[in-house]
Amino acid sequence: MKVKKIPMRMCVGCRQMLPKKSMIRIVRQQDGTIHLDTTGKAAGRGAYICRGEQCLNACMKANALSKAFETKVDQELYEALREEMKKLDQTE
Repeated sequence: MKVKKIPMRMCVGCRQMLPKKSMIRIVRQQDGTIHLDTTGKAAGRGAYICRGEQCLNACMKANALSKAFETKVDQELYEALREEMKKLDQTE
C-alpha cells in the first residue's frame, strides 16, 4: 500500500515548509483581486502563511505578500488575516 504524500507549502512570513492544511491561503485572482481563500481551492495565484501572529508581523514588515503577488496589497487584507487567525485560535 502506498503512503499518501502530504503537500507542503512555504510560509511567506517565516519561510518554513509546513503542511498545506495547517496554513492560511491568500489568493490573487485573474481580475487582480486579492482575498482569503478559506476553501484552499480558489483559482488564482496562491500564497500561504502560518497561523502565528509573528509570521503575520514578519510578512507585513518584509512586504512579502506584495512581492509574492507582484502587486500592492492593502492594509485591509492584513487586518482580515489577523481576524481569521483569531477566529481559528478560538476554534482550536
